[in-house]
Amino acid sequence: MHIAILTFEGFNELDSLIAYAILNRIRRPDWRVSIASPAARVTSMNGLVIDSQIDLQQACAADAVIVGSGMRTREVVADEALMAQLRLDPARQLLAAQCSGTLVLAKLGLLDGVAACTDLTSKPWVQEAGVQVLDQPLFARDNVATAGGCLASTYLAAWVIARLVGLDEARQALHYVAPVGEKAQYLAGAMAAIGPYL
Repeated sequence: MHIAILTFEGFNELDSLIAYAILNRIRRPDWRVSIASPAARVTSMNGLVIDSQIDLQQACAADAVIVGSGMRTREVVADEALMAQLRLDPARQLLAAQCSGTLVLAKLGLLDGVAACTDLTSKPWVQEAGVQVLDQPLFARDNVATAGGCLASTYLAAWVIARLVGLDEARQALHYVAPVGEKAQYLAGAMAAIGPYL
């Protein structure tokens, strides 16, 4: 299983890197998680520079794709050449989006008739794209999930793990990262968020 995290210039570190870390808790020979970007190197909204591991073409062939957010997402969706490279298909892969990443899925026509989650800043942009925005951390229909709020990236990662390898593995991954002394409560909250969509 290959999971690609789309990470654009101006990306939000919490969205891309928290998901990356949690998804990498799965230890299977066929499990791979990659940061994907249109450029070889991208800089976050706070100045962190990271190297891309795969390009967008490789990302579009992955079993699951998470679209991260960032401060330049509106520039991404306005770039016709870039958007044309994003050949995502919920019939053959899991698709997930975090915060302003929801706008990318909306502009690709992958949220037609489907409500979605996003952060408060991105909410009006997603609504302008014709998508009903829900006041909750995660929503999924079939193979498409969206999450709102930076720390909802944990839920999105858990949803991907649960869908690809199982709920027990998702619980174990979240248990590892949950705060000490709060692990039971944290897991209960996370399972309440993703459980209805599994």
